[in-house]
Amino acid sequence: MSETTNGNTEQNPSAQTVKITIEDSSNSGVLLFLKVLEYLSLAAAIGFSITVFFLPEYVPLRVGVAASVSAFIFLLLVNRQFGSYYTNRSKQSLLSNKALLRNIALSEGQGDRLTPLVEKALGYSQDLIDDYKQVRTSARNIYYILQLGTVVLSGVTPILVLVDKLEAGVTWLKWLPVICPAAASIIASVATSFAFQEKWTAANKAVELLEAEQEKFILGAGPVYQDYDLTETADREKGLKMAIANYISKVNNIHLKQIGDAPESVQQKKPESEESGQQKEATSK
Repeated sequence: MSETTNGNTEQNPSAQTVKITIEDSSNSGVLLFLKVLEYLSLAAAIGFSITVFFLPEYVPLRVGVAASVSAFIFLLLVNRQFGSYYTNRSKQSLLSNKALLRNIALSEGQGDRLTPLVEKALGYSQDLIDDYKQVRTSARNIYYILQLGTVVLSGVTPILVLVDKLEAGVTWLKWLPVICPAAASIIASVATSFAFQEKWTAANKAVELLEAEQEKFILGAGPVYQDYDLTETADREKGLKMAIANYISKVNNIHLKQIGDAPESVQQKKPESEESGQQKEATSK
């Protein structure tokens, strides 16, 4: 009762999480409803088009085609905008929840000052993770499509040679035994020249490393991010700021390694400076 009767009520982080979750669930319900309307308009457009094909003299069916196509285009554009907004909202709420989890040991004043810094650091790493995920997905899909095209065209070529020897009388069949191997060779050259498999594996490695580093930072695992054992308020705030700086340095090293410009000296000197700082504090005590 004493907590609820105070003049200055404190906002519980769990209450913020519940509020964000309720808002996200309502937004997802609206997005699902709009998606259903989009699919219904597409189905109506296809149905009206098929009916117009069989009954071209019935004018109201053409009006129905125009109306359903217009509704589909409108709902498609609305869903894209709302989907982008919902994705950004969900991403921001997830970052806020992670920042609250990282600052769970801080006092109220410290949390208000340091939570934006933690959210900024997590947002920076999450942007890199999303970019690498997009590169991973696109490179993997292109690689699979090119490999499948090479296999299919190479396998069909002997069959086309046999069909050409049957003398079916079709002129364009004679060109297929020449076109298919040439197309397969071009596709294989494109797949090896642009190195889609290497891009896919490198992006997947970067995603795994960045996600693992993010979890270590959120949970305070390891000597670089461990600041939960500090008892003093000033030491805890200083430890969190140092953890944020170390986290940004680690994320930059992972990112720069993928583009071939990683500063190894920074990566090696950072733990040494931290160990020397800890030794100085131990000797001063």
